[in-house]
Amino acid sequence: MAGPLRGRIALVAGATRGAGRGIAVELGAAGATVYVTGRSTRARRSEYDRPETVEDTADLVTAAGGHGIAVPADHLDPAQVRAVVDRIGADHGRLDVLVNDIWGAEHLFARDTPLWEHDLDAGLRLLRLAVETHAVTSHHALPLLLRHPGGLVVEMTDGTAAYNRDTYRVGFFYDLAKASVLRMAFALGHELGPRGATAVALTPGWMRSEIMLEHFGVREDNWRDALEQVPHFAISESPRYVGRAVAALAADAEVTRFNGQSLSSGGLACEYGFTDLDGTRPDAWRYLAEVHDAGRPADTTGYR
Repeated sequence: MAGPLRGRIALVAGATRGAGRGIAVELGAAGATVYVTGRSTRARRSEYDRPETVEDTADLVTAAGGHGIAVPADHLDPAQVRAVVDRIGADHGRLDVLVNDIWGAEHLFARDTPLWEHDLDAGLRLLRLAVETHAVTSHHALPLLLRHPGGLVVEMTDGTAAYNRDTYRVGFFYDLAKASVLRMAFALGHELGPRGATAVALTPGWMRSEIMLEHFGVREDNWRDALEQVPHFAISESPRYVGRAVAALAADAEVTRFNGQSLSSGGLACEYGFTDLDGTRPDAWRYLAEVHDAGRPADTTGYR
């Protein structure tokens, strides 16, 4: 395994698909050993009932040049999370990168439905999946990460702190979940910084996840066909783009300058110079604020 992260150990919690998979693969491409967790396996699917599995992600990590290790786990179960961390500790005695990407709630929120009309059980489960899982994982993983200086924690969310502060995001439960993860990174920054580690919140832009591509009836190789339905989809990005953002952060010897901050894939692409798979640098959150939300026609000129 060659690359700037050779010898580094990463845990990507929630790596079955989407951003988690993209991050795991790019960490692998940089040479890291990557433990990938999730509930969907080749033997059993989660309630998503989708074909992607943690074993598939691990294989992609290895094919990219790293060492992928699949560990099925439900991050709402502290015992299962503790077992994952104990395994990493026994195997390597260290953890250099923790990515909290657990989500699993696409089917649990109703858009533009006020709190009092929203299904309460679904909303509360959303909060458990999106927030409680991150707290459980960090609780068990951070002691291992802090054994050696320079550790990095990446809290994955949707939206930058600046954008979400001024924008109502989908509905009460969704908005609360994404804001909570942003604050979680801020709080961890205060707790980890004095102990030699770094915590950041990171958001992709409009990401072409497996679920999003399926929604539009396209594939990664013909995603632009979806622009006929939604022209603003032109600003979208692949999951590998935010993966390259995490890999760049993990390889940065001065990453502590970002401690406690809210970051985006597009912003970090400008900082580090990486591109998406097509060679462009989409800056989705600036585009959404200045073009989409402003009611302007779709035009990515100057934004990718």
